[in-house]
Amino acid sequence: MENDARLHLDVSVDERFPRHGITKLLKKLRPQWKPEDVQIKAFTEGITNQLMGCYVGSLTEDAVVLVRVFGLMTEQFLDREKEMKMFRVLHKHGCGPQLYCSFTNGICYEFVRGVVLDDMFLKEPSVYRLIATEMGKIHSIKSGEIGNSSLMTPVLWSRLSKFLTLAQSSDDPVQTRSSGHLEVPSMKTIIKEIEELKSHLNHIDSQVVVCHNDLLTKNIIYNQEEGTVKFIDYEYADLNYQAYDIGNHFNEFAGVNNVDFSLYPSRELQFDWLTAYLESFKRSSGLESFVTKKEVKELYVKVCKFSLVAHFFWCLWALVQAKHSTIDFDFQGYAMARLNYYFEKKQEFFEMTLQ
Repeated sequence: MENDARLHLDVSVDERFPRHGITKLLKKLRPQWKPEDVQIKAFTEGITNQLMGCYVGSLTEDAVVLVRVFGLMTEQFLDREKEMKMFRVLHKHGCGPQLYCSFTNGICYEFVRGVVLDDMFLKEPSVYRLIATEMGKIHSIKSGEIGNSSLMTPVLWSRLSKFLTLAQSSDDPVQTRSSGHLEVPSMKTIIKEIEELKSHLNHIDSQVVVCHNDLLTKNIIYNQEEGTVKFIDYEYADLNYQAYDIGNHFNEFAGVNNVDFSLYPSRELQFDWLTAYLESFKRSSGLESFVTKKEVKELYVKVCKFSLVAHFFWCLWALVQAKHSTIDFDFQGYAMARLNYYFEKKQEFFEMTLQ
């Protein structure tokens, strides 16, 4: 399983009636399990895919196989082969679970012990320093392990372009479950803002590293007993700007279901987070882990600036999801919350200097 070869099963799992497909998967993965003894627990944190835990006995004590059924039409904007690659690389470095197999419309993988991180823990120093340290470790992985190392091309702009195309391609109006009192700006306005952002960020020198690219709380598993965090779900993981991955995570302090940007981390918290991150990044890269205030300040400015483009990424993602997803979520309301905060912080972050 550590090689590029992986087990693929020609099985499809119906997200509405999953047991039949799951039984076929487990017959291969866990032949010792009797089908009638298998229990299936649906996890509800996700807004892209359906996730289920399968086990015999106890969810908290016995072995669990996670089955993730990919969301409808997500293959239009997600590189599933790259996701499998990231699973193997991160598992090899002790940063992620083992991938058991892929199947026609999903994957099976190892259950990471712990709890999905609660939003309130993001501001706990003992927890956020663990997150910063783990991100530093992942960012230090050599890019050659996931391919195209000579190119070192960040995935950000090509992904944004793909989302823009998908958001524009459908003639259907956005199917919104929001109250309808907010209108998303025109595509013309969105494109203009993205072009301005790209021009601004192209003058900012941020390292290109192996990134998670989607570090919201539901993708962080916290094991309080062991004092560890692990990141899960690598659908968006790829080479990207260091400052983008961090800025995207800071944006996620606002939550997803009830977005509240008053929860965005303070400058003091960010400086402490970035110090722990840089110590880990340097140490994991084989360097002296001493960090200067100047280094922290410079990274802070870069992170603020790159956090702006993350709002557009997830705004466009939400508009595409609104057209295709079967999940009951107010995608248009989410898109507006992200855009509103972008416009609120744009001028302040644009004016920041690295001096």
